[in-house]
Amino acid sequence: MKIAYADPPYLGCSHYYPEHQEVDHVKLLDDLMWNYDNWALSCSSPSLGYLLNIPIVRDLVRVGAWVKPFCSFKPNVNPAYAWEPVIFRIKQQRKCRTDATIRDFVSANITLRKGLVGAKPPAFCFWLFDLLQIMPDDEFTDLYPGTGIVTECYQEWLKSKTWI
Repeated sequence: MKIAYADPPYLGCSHYYPEHQEVDHVKLLDDLMWNYDNWALSCSSPSLGYLLNIPIVRDLVRVGAWVKPFCSFKPNVNPAYAWEPVIFRIKQQRKCRTDATIRDFVSANITLRKGLVGAKPPAFCFWLFDLLQIMPDDEFTDLYPGTGIVTECYQEWLKSKTWI
């Protein structure tokens, strides 16, 4: 199967990144829907409503959550942004009654000083791979590699699994 993860600059947040270009999320979702079997897209809670109303994904996706027990508290922002939505689609479900049931959320602290705003922690990455039901012969693509942590964790995750 072809599986992808997209963690682009969130809507309206491209100014935090060196390339400073806004991502066309409609085009990105179209690409994910047509070119990948299972996929996930990280986004911000303020953009969730917009993204879920894009016709190509409406009623075909689910929303998971990255809950952040420790997160960045900003002055005059209350309540804090202590979670991030993860839109995902499992087009090809793997069915094995002995597999553990994966929750649609993960609780993991944010990372600090990783070189890029929003770098994901390893616990998030490992949850993501389980959520997407990745198997060793699948083709996994990190569409926005940023710090490279997702790909690095993917290699570590593959080695740690006992494959039947």
